Amino acid sequence: MSLINTQVKPFKATAFHAGEFVQISDESLKGKWSVLIFMPAAFTFNCPTEVEDAANNYAEFQKANAEVYIVTTDTHFSHKVWHETSPAVGKAQFPLVGDPTHQLTRAFGVHIEEEGLALRGTFIINPEGVIKTLEIHDNAIARDVSETLRKLKAAQFVAANPGQVCPAKWNEGAATLKPSLDLVGKI
Repeated sequence: MSLINTQVKPFKATAFHAGEFVQISDESLKGKWSVLIFMPAAFTFNCPTEVEDAANNYAEFQKANAEVYIVTTDTHFSHKVWHETSPAVGKAQFPLVGDPTHQLTRAFGVHIEEEGLALRGTFIINPEGVIKTLEIHDNAIARDVSETLRKLKAAQFVAANPGQVCPAKWNEGAATLKPSLDLVGKI
């Protein structure tokens, strides 16, 4: 069963954010758009490149009224040290969420049981806590966060404009489609 259009399950986790340990829960995701970016583990090879990419795009996520959360199966203590020792991860101004109990990785369907790690999963969640997009793939393939930002803006657009859809490669400001019988077979 797909997680699309389902409510995020209740959870509580600890994150390292802005030099402090903070509590994050399903309630933290409500009231604004949220982007959860799951990664296998701190101190790996590809993960810092993705954290840095998210950090480099963070101002755009904030302009879009969205918070970014990086989630790994490590503890919040590991995330503190990772943030302090990795130049790439040190750029992160968003929460680095620890999931050592694997509650989140299992709830979002990205847990690798035999490794105790997460697959690379990206989830865009609306302000009501409903999952609107998801992407899960092999850990050897890092993501492009600008594509996540594009999908966030598309999800926001269709939420604000019922009855319209964003075509392939849609970017903010581009034309959308209004599905109707008249369009069938004409595109």
